[in-house]
Amino acid sequence: MYILGYFLQALAAVIDVVLTMAMIVVIARAVLSWVSPDPYNPVVRIINQFSEPLLFPVRKRVPYISGIDLSPLIVLLIIMFLNNFLVPTLQRIAFQMIQGG
Repeated sequence: MYILGYFLQALAAVIDVVLTMAMIVVIARAVLSWVSPDPYNPVVRIINQFSEPLLFPVRKRVPYISGIDLSPLIVLLIIMFLNNFLVPTLQRIAFQMIQGG
């Protein structure tokens, strides 16, 4: 059973890193939207390509309010929830499996 515990522990660590990277990308996208950078810049294109799959589903469902796009804020809240709920839960389950009880 301890093998599954170590697997869950590693999975929790990977999810934590992925969620942190997603948070950084969404924040970078929000900051870039304030300065209107060159859309042909490779860094801007990469940030847009990584962030759009996260923002688009929320953007479809949440309308702009007074011209303000709230989708980055909502996505950040979802990421923070997952990072504060899912990761510790997986770590706790893994710890209990490793300890045997």
